[in-house]
Amino acid sequence: MTRQQRRAPSQRQLRVGEEIRHALSEVFTRGELRDPVLAGRSITVTEVQASPDLTNATAFVMPLGERMDADDEAELLKALKRSAPFLRGRVNQAVYLRRSPHISFAIDKTFGATEHLDQMLRRPEVARDLAVEGGENSADSDTPDDTDTKNSEPGDGA
Repeated sequence: MTRQQRRAPSQRQLRVGEEIRHALSEVFTRGELRDPVLAGRSITVTEVQASPDLTNATAFVMPLGERMDADDEAELLKALKRSAPFLRGRVNQAVYLRRSPHISFAIDKTFGATEHLDQMLRRPEVARDLAVEGGENSADSDTPDDTDTKNSEPGDGA
């Protein structure tokens, strides 16, 4: 890894990314896109990561209320790539920058991962194990035994 790849994004990168996210969200909300794949779809922009020199930006998107397989994701990304010049122009109008960044798109997978973890935690065997652990912990956290405090000396940590 290079030194730049390890550094956290600067305040300027975060601020510009957020401005781009707002501009893209506004375009998607208004339904200004004429691409048949994108028309009528509710697309949310979850995050935009700007490069350190602000010439490139990656927008993480996901359609609302839709389950997508790999083919659907690929089709959506192709449609967004086709619409990228139009979207870049709209971002350029909304966000003042010296140069308008090149925008690439990626599907946001974080919500799917969260849903998967939630499903795993709701499985009966996991719920049973969590209930057993909760029961043992609650028994340990009952009122302390008086003999422990009577036999301890100050400074023992008890």
